[in-house]
Amino acid sequence: MVMIWCLAGLIVALGIAAVAWNRSRSAGGFYDREIYGMNSGTHRRYMAVSLAFAAYFAAAYARGVATAGIAGLALYAVIAIIYATSFLQGAPDRDE
Repeated sequence: MVMIWCLAGLIVALGIAAVAWNRSRSAGGFYDREIYGMNSGTHRRYMAVSLAFAAYFAAAYARGVATAGIAGLALYAVIAIIYATSFLQGAPDRDE
């Protein structure tokens, strides 16, 4: 039951890597490309980081180190949130 953190981290990391790979293949919208600077190279870097974390979670699961999974998931959650908010924010409403 404790190894669930490693599996959760592996699933999230592979999911973010897939999203980053998909986003790197498209031109992107105005805000993510022009305002936030999220070009295809940036998406590929996030994909590489996500794949590295996926390998980390797989290794932690294989070795049975639960605390490494929890610590890795805490760190990766911050990276995933920064990545997701960098292009999901959209247009801010400047009138408010």
